[in-house]
Amino acid sequence: MFTGIVEETGVVEGIVSKKNLSVLRVRARKVLEGTTQGTSIAVNGACLTVTGRKKDVLEFDMMRETLKKTNLGTLKAKDRVNLERALKANGRVDGHFVSGHVDDMGRVKAKITGENYTELQISAKRNLMRYIAPKGSVCLDGVSMTIGEVREDYFSVYLIPFTLEVTTLGSKKKGDRINIETDILAKYILNKNELS
Repeated sequence: MFTGIVEETGVVEGIVSKKNLSVLRVRARKVLEGTTQGTSIAVNGACLTVTGRKKDVLEFDMMRETLKKTNLGTLKAKDRVNLERALKANGRVDGHFVSGHVDDMGRVKAKITGENYTELQISAKRNLMRYIAPKGSVCLDGVSMTIGEVREDYFSVYLIPFTLEVTTLGSKKKGDRINIETDILAKYILNKNELS
C-alpha cells in the first residue's frame, strides 16, 4: 500500500530482457534507506518487488502482465521514474490509498501551460473513465492527483510547481503513455452496487 506521494525520482540504468520477464535496474538515493531484497517499491505507480540491490542500484523483475499494463516496458537508460516506498502503518497518509496495482495506461491528450499553470488532459479507456469523478483521486505514474474537469473520454489534472519539480509529470508531453490507478474506494463502491 502506498500514498502516491513520490519520495524521489530515480534514474533507469537499463532493462534486461529474459524469457517471460524483464529486469529493471534503477539508481536511487532516498528510497534505499531500509530497502532490502523483498521490499515493495512503487515505480511509476506500479508495485514492484526488489529482487536485487548493488550499492545504489535496485533491481526489479517485471512479468508480462506488468509490461502489458504499464509504461515500464518502454523505459530506456537515463529515463527518470517516480519512486515511493510502501506506507508504514504508523505513518501519515498525505495523498490517498494507492495499491500499486496499475489498472491500465492512458495517454496525454494535451498539455496546457501558462504562468504558474500546468494542466494535463489524460485520455483513458471507457472502463477506467467510469471510476473518474471530479474532485476525486487518481494515481498517475505513482503521483496522487485530484481530478479536475471530466469529459467523456478524458479528464484533467492540474500540477503545482512543486509537483513539476519533484516528479516526472512535468516532463510529460502530448502522446506520452501514463500509468493510471483509479481510486480503490470508487472501484469497490461501483462494483458492490453492480453486484447488488
